[in-house]
Amino acid sequence: MDLFELNSSTQASPLQPLAERMRPKTLDEFVGQEHLLGAGKLLRELTEAGALRSLILWGPPGSGKTTLAQILARSAGAVCVHFSAVTSGVKDLKKIIQEAEEFQRLGKRTVLFVDEIHHFNKSQQDNFLPHVERGTLILIGATTENPSFEVISPLLSRCQVLVLNPLTADDIGKIVDRALRDKQHGLGTWQLEIAVEAREFVIQHSQGDCRVALNALENAATLARKDRKNQIEVSHLQEAFQRKPLQYDKAGDEHYNVISAFIKSLRGSDPDAALYWMMRMIEAGEDPLFIARRMIIFAAEDIGNADPQALQVAVAAKDAFHFVGLPEGKIPLAQAVTYLATAPKSNASYKAMLAATEDVEEHGALPVPLHLRNAPTPLMQKLGYGKSYKYAHNYPGHIVEQEHLPKELRGKQYYTPSDSGYESRIKERLKSWEEKKKNPSDRDGS
Repeated sequence: MDLFELNSSTQASPLQPLAERMRPKTLDEFVGQEHLLGAGKLLRELTEAGALRSLILWGPPGSGKTTLAQILARSAGAVCVHFSAVTSGVKDLKKIIQEAEEFQRLGKRTVLFVDEIHHFNKSQQDNFLPHVERGTLILIGATTENPSFEVISPLLSRCQVLVLNPLTADDIGKIVDRALRDKQHGLGTWQLEIAVEAREFVIQHSQGDCRVALNALENAATLARKDRKNQIEVSHLQEAFQRKPLQYDKAGDEHYNVISAFIKSLRGSDPDAALYWMMRMIEAGEDPLFIARRMIIFAAEDIGNADPQALQVAVAAKDAFHFVGLPEGKIPLAQAVTYLATAPKSNASYKAMLAATEDVEEHGALPVPLHLRNAPTPLMQKLGYGKSYKYAHNYPGHIVEQEHLPKELRGKQYYTPSDSGYESRIKERLKSWEEKKKNPSDRDGS
């Protein structure tokens, strides 16, 4: 049907990759995303009710975005149309609209699944709007990028954003086991077992991406059969991934133990231990960008304003590794490790974030005080927007006594700077400002 595909009628071909053959057809077959698909959760309820609405699915590769779109469409008896930023254009969209309008007259809905929607520019995204508004199309967009930055606001306001998480180790394990047993779509007719260490290897190196896991499993299974073995070994997966094996214990906990030791060594200001654990991971084949991401989080969470430059160093190390690659990319990562480990520590910003989050969740969307609201029109000015706002630059030291929180939260203090590093200066500065607020100048602050 050209760009249209009635998914319920498709049959997996043995020539297709294992990841495609094993694609779930129902929610009962789907693994992972329990926060959306568990009993009573949104997508479970929508699917069982056959109710479709426009959605943006935001998640990493291999987390199930395309599969969920197909299952949702199938559950409502809708036609699912795949629309790609790489291969489809305005001409294709016009044809899809014509077909969708015909289906609508026949009482059948059309789901437009837009893969990698963040690759569409503003004008291209604008083309979807009128058809989504009229209900000609139900849009389900998939993106690996933050839709707040990549999807235009009018389209975003007409869609519900659902966040998909990377699949867990247990999820990947279930998918691997199912593929080895499934005789219709999987590798079941090959009658292969998988060594415990090999199973943990594929779980670890797939990093939550089921497509990566299944593609590697299929290649490893082919290698095992070529070796005339009835068991997939670590060596087969090592060849499939083209990576060295990490040293796992039988429970598969070693990866998590090592990254925990790495973070705790940084937090404990021990550069030697932190370097050791980092090199343990890199030499075992861990993705260095995974380590860089953990360092970026650490810099903000455990150092914060005690050394504001720590976050810049961590981000720069990530960018440097992207630019240089292995093996030299280890050098900027090592520099970042020693910097973070020896930097003064403070989790005051992180704790402030958690405290503010609690109030947002408890109180919801509290109204913005009138004096802080923007007043670009005479009507807004008449309603009191911006009235009595004190412009800080008109006051000595740019400091003025003024309430900036909603009235329900007045007096709240989320951020309490520590005495560590640069944050001690911030602490003194805030203390000084409080004194100035208590003793304001007579200068007019209009």
